[in-house]
Amino acid sequence: MPPDPLPPAASLVRTGFSWRRTLESLTRGVFAGATYLVILVALALFARIFAAGAPVLFKAEAPFVDVGFLVSKTETLHVFDDPEGVRQQLPASRFHDYVARHGKDGVYNEQTYSYSGGGILGPIAGTVLLTGTAIVLALLFGVCAAIYLSEYSHGGRLIRLVRLAILNLAGVPSIVFGLFGFAVFVLAMPVVTSVPSERSLLAVPLWVGGLHLSFQGWSSCLLSGACTLACMILPVVVTASEESLRAVPRGLREAALALGATQWQAIRKSVLPFALPGILTSSVMAITRVAGETAPIMFTAAVAARDDLPWEGLRNPLELFSGQVQALPYHIYTLAARIPSSEYTERAQFGSVLVFLLLVMAMATLSMVLRNRIRSKLKW
Repeated sequence: MPPDPLPPAASLVRTGFSWRRTLESLTRGVFAGATYLVILVALALFARIFAAGAPVLFKAEAPFVDVGFLVSKTETLHVFDDPEGVRQQLPASRFHDYVARHGKDGVYNEQTYSYSGGGILGPIAGTVLLTGTAIVLALLFGVCAAIYLSEYSHGGRLIRLVRLAILNLAGVPSIVFGLFGFAVFVLAMPVVTSVPSERSLLAVPLWVGGLHLSFQGWSSCLLSGACTLACMILPVVVTASEESLRAVPRGLREAALALGATQWQAIRKSVLPFALPGILTSSVMAITRVAGETAPIMFTAAVAARDDLPWEGLRNPLELFSGQVQALPYHIYTLAARIPSSEYTERAQFGSVLVFLLLVMAMATLSMVLRNRIRSKLKW
């Protein structure tokens, strides 16, 4: 008996209104709308910053970049009228030269705007030094902690508590880290010195050359700020590094151990190289957070104005870490919150913000390129 003929294809297609398809379309539209809204807000923000900051950073003639804004020190801006009635805008160094040539009688209706003249070389240098030092310290201690938690620890209640503490540490506000850095690194860290400070918490004689181990802190300096920032990003580095180590197949460890390698040799040769791209990913996230923090460095390292650059006048390279530095986030905060707003301060604000965004993008891009180059060479 021949089989029954198949029904026409048209009869298999459902027609008419369907609540299920409508709900699916609405859900997709809500998700797409939220995504494009976030993109539009980000584009609007970047457009506003670029529109206001580009005239400060770029110019019409070659080399099309205002190099002076990038390589000059921050100065006070003097705005005044000259004898011909022309409005002049000069940083402090050029203003003093003008007064020396023309005398004070050639200056009319003078107004001064702090930190709004010259350039931002000092804040750029301080931001790079703070960010770079903090990333090095965080990766050093964070990767070591991740290796222990992933490869050497055997679980248990203590290890679970440690992981919980790391996760909770990631949610601590940055202002708390700033106060912690001020109390620990600025006021209480031990220093070897021959003359303990009056504010020293404890001075222990070392019986060598009259030296003492004085718990008087490092004062406000680059090292104090970098250590504070490193503590702030440690949870990100530890968590991302541990996940990267756990993602490496177990067979690579077992193969190395079967060939006679010690556990550390197996980790160093067979695990770490393949986990390195994920560890570098954590450094990218850390850079984007550390570079923009203001509260931690406000208490531990940053200064609004400084006459010389961090590396000028040093007797040895280690003195670089013992001095205060300028930083772009703190420079922007000073211009926006501590200086009366005007067209002259706004130019400095948006120019600094644009340079800051470009600097962070450059550092993050460098980390991603390095990560991708390493990842392309490693396969399992």
